[in-house]
Amino acid sequence: MKNFLDKNFLLETPTSERLFHDHAAKMPIIDYHCHLNPEFIAKDRKFDNLGQIWLEGDHYKWRAMRTNGVDERFCTGKDTGDWEKFEKWAETVPYTMRNPLYHWTHLELKTAFGVDKILKPETAKEIFDECTTKLRTPEFSARGLMRKYNVRVVCTTDDPVDSLEHHLALKKEGFEVKVLPTWRPDKAMAVEVPAEFRAYMEKLSSVSGLNISKFSDLIAALRKRHDFFAEAGCKLSDHGIEEFYAADYTQAEVDAIFNKVYGGKELTGEEILKFKSAMMFEGAIMDWEKGWAQQFHYGALRNNNTRLFNKLGADTGFDSIGDFTVARQMSKFLNRLDTLDKLAKTILYNLNPRDNDLITTMIGNFQDGSVAGKIQFGSGWWFLDQKIGMEAQMNSLSVLGLLSRFVGMLTDSRSFLSYPRHEYFRRILCNLIGRDVEKGELPAGEIGFLGKMVEDISYNNAKNYFGF
Repeated sequence: MKNFLDKNFLLETPTSERLFHDHAAKMPIIDYHCHLNPEFIAKDRKFDNLGQIWLEGDHYKWRAMRTNGVDERFCTGKDTGDWEKFEKWAETVPYTMRNPLYHWTHLELKTAFGVDKILKPETAKEIFDECTTKLRTPEFSARGLMRKYNVRVVCTTDDPVDSLEHHLALKKEGFEVKVLPTWRPDKAMAVEVPAEFRAYMEKLSSVSGLNISKFSDLIAALRKRHDFFAEAGCKLSDHGIEEFYAADYTQAEVDAIFNKVYGGKELTGEEILKFKSAMMFEGAIMDWEKGWAQQFHYGALRNNNTRLFNKLGADTGFDSIGDFTVARQMSKFLNRLDTLDKLAKTILYNLNPRDNDLITTMIGNFQDGSVAGKIQFGSGWWFLDQKIGMEAQMNSLSVLGLLSRFVGMLTDSRSFLSYPRHEYFRRILCNLIGRDVEKGELPAGEIGFLGKMVEDISYNNAKNYFGF
């Protein structure tokens, strides 16, 4: 029987162990998609205690705590102390066995703080106190944790109206970890609520210095901000969409739709689809012109609990996997750009595991030989960034594409303690390849190439793909 979380955690064969320890473990981290607050990095935030750094904004943990019968005030309550919240999390942890939260929790304790104890009610106070003491030292500040985990590049998620002041300050200071913005224009195409769309247009007008009264003004304002993001070092866009939008439209139709929603009138379902299709196309052209990579995270059914959404807002743990039909519209969107020879490097992330083979066969349609792995099947995302989900994604990519050209893992997290997810992924990757070698399905004599392949997927492919 193996010990829990020993040095060969998740590594089932000698070859898996060799691939991880000799190759994957030494590679730095490129976290090319996350939701870290750039202000925390710029100001090198110090965290008061373990409860604060772990539970502040972590809807994964909140969701598990609610399921375990924990009252909402211990999840998002503003008048509940960090220790009280942490105590309820510690009570929940034993019940998360076989959930990735159990692995992540103990990996973070071990790799960040050197704590090997199992978190449960009996150990909660001891672990809380030990980790809190360490958090008050410089090594455990926001920047200190990035250095500790050998992070080289971080790409945050930023709205076109954001000032990027913290990114620019870090760039000017010369902080050794590159902290780059990512262009996330979702609000610019959110026309479902006319008043909110009009308010956003006014913000965009203010920061761009351009008057927005028609669709062409909107595109001009976004282009100006797109240029500003590029000057700040941006190399990626990201889009959180339910499904792909590729409806046919005319310019006259889109102009009329903009005028209608800008004037405060609700749009029909068909008009919404046409507007979003035009916006996605225009944004994709901008990305191609700059040589950026575009990312599409699709398939989330968001804010399912209306009562708690109205009380707590978005991103508080009430989203789920959706079952949208995507293949035809995805193909149409990519093909429209490819026909014009203006398809940028693209990463597709599905949230429904049924789409794994769909995505892997789709990306093969639009590889053009200009860039290795130009169209990527993104790593297991959100509900799929766990052992089974990551194995399924990599197995599909292996048999229907080229795993060797994969740009690897990201945290998709708001926490500075989430970097062990890269280690988690690398262990799973090495175990998949090592098992094949041990079974004779891959040649043991090519261990040198396989080691390089692991290093590439862990770091080098992303570095080269994004041009970091």
